[in-house]
Amino acid sequence: TLSAQTEAPFYEEWWFLLVMALSSLILILLVVFALVLHGQSKKYKNCSAGKTISNVEESVTLDNGGFTALELNSRHLNI
Repeated sequence: TLSAQTEAPFYEEWWFLLVMALSSLILILLVVFALVLHGQSKKYKNCSAGKTISNVEESVTLDNGGFTALELNSRHLNI
């Protein structure tokens, strides 16, 4: 008896395996990229460093109208 199917099925062909491997690689890279972006946005959301810095700046009062004085302003340079 002869088999009715003489050729290999399409899922065993080299081009199909290559397409599936590349598709899987792209899918894995997208998932990793999404997880990295989600982790970074969560880190910055919990940190809220901008609010802390603004509160510290508001609580400090400076003598010269809100600007930090440079050390060079108090030195007399000979020209």
